[in-house]
Amino acid sequence: MAAHPGARGTARPAPHNPHPATGDAPLILSGANVVMPTGTLEQGQVIVDGTRIAGTAPENAHRIDLHGHWLLPGFVDIHNHGGGGASFTSGTADDVVTGIHTHRLHGTTTLVASTVTGDMDFLTRRAGLLSELAEQGDIAGIHFEGPFISPCRKGAHSEELLRDPDPADVRKLIDAARGHATMVTLATELPGGIESVRLLAEHGVIAAIGHTDATYEQTMEAIDAGATVATHLFNAMPPLGHREPGPIAALLEDERVTVELINDGTHLHPASLQLAFHHAGADRVAFITDAMDAAGFGDGRYMLGPLEVEVADGVARLVEGGSIAGSTLTLDRAFKRAVTIDRLPVEDAVAALSANPAKLLGRYDRIGSLEPGKDADLVVLDSDFDVKGVMRRGEWVIDPQLG
Repeated sequence: MAAHPGARGTARPAPHNPHPATGDAPLILSGANVVMPTGTLEQGQVIVDGTRIAGTAPENAHRIDLHGHWLLPGFVDIHNHGGGGASFTSGTADDVVTGIHTHRLHGTTTLVASTVTGDMDFLTRRAGLLSELAEQGDIAGIHFEGPFISPCRKGAHSEELLRDPDPADVRKLIDAARGHATMVTLATELPGGIESVRLLAEHGVIAAIGHTDATYEQTMEAIDAGATVATHLFNAMPPLGHREPGPIAALLEDERVTVELINDGTHLHPASLQLAFHHAGADRVAFITDAMDAAGFGDGRYMLGPLEVEVADGVARLVEGGSIAGSTLTLDRAFKRAVTIDRLPVEDAVAALSANPAKLLGRYDRIGSLEPGKDADLVVLDSDFDVKGVMRRGEWVIDPQLG
């Protein structure tokens, strides 16, 4: 989703700059409300030694007082198309890094880069570029959203580029990603859909049901075949019906499925979010951004693949037809909305932002909570739930001591 030439210029990543008083010395972050898997510790502490969270403090540790703040694990976004005016779907490697850094400034320390519908040659080339960034550790993998989706529920995808999920084509994308294909969204009711789900499951790639016109029964068949994620639940699928419950009921009721939610106030009514948490439970919800270039950047005109998008008042819509075209969301805003407007417990919001997506990616042994031994990925929020500090693998992206 390359920025329109008239859009504002992108901000390039800032170099690492440890606090001059501490250098790379171990840190004790003390006095904050620390959100742990077992609950929130008032006036707790987290010890950072090198790139990891430690269980005990070395003698030379420097203490940082975070009284009045919240300390959360770094956010994990499994569905993100770009930000900072830069596109994961069509930009250069430098553009992708710009988008990654934009989201890190908002607390996302682990990110899966998502593509949009394109022809197979373009998508395989895109997979090659993104796989290099995955090998460098910049992204956690690649999510292919399309082209294997329903023309009835295409949303902001180019209809002429859609195709049925032929397992041979799905395998091409897996191979092109060189071991870094994390997730593929597909309409599993289309010809080849169930076979493709089985193929993805066999290769350890998440099969996500989305942009689908499936019935309840067809959705259950796909879950039984190995699908484990609902791509932005409620959006780009039939609404819940009392005689034809459709995919929503199946995805909410099955304990094998994690449901993505875009909590930006545009994609979902608060009652829909509450419905998802009530029926799926806090351990099966993953907040995502589904962000496009304009996230952390501003209003204007952008390109989403071959489609032109107008962003006004932070809402992205196709110029032709007016369909919602991704979001301008960042995960810190999703968290703040969850606890201040949706009135979710902080612990449930943190699970949806960190632990659940980390488990889905198979990385909970390294990320997703503030337990000793894990990567030192964390977010510092003030009492109003605004970001004041971000650390990734022991290095400050935003140092709370420097304002």
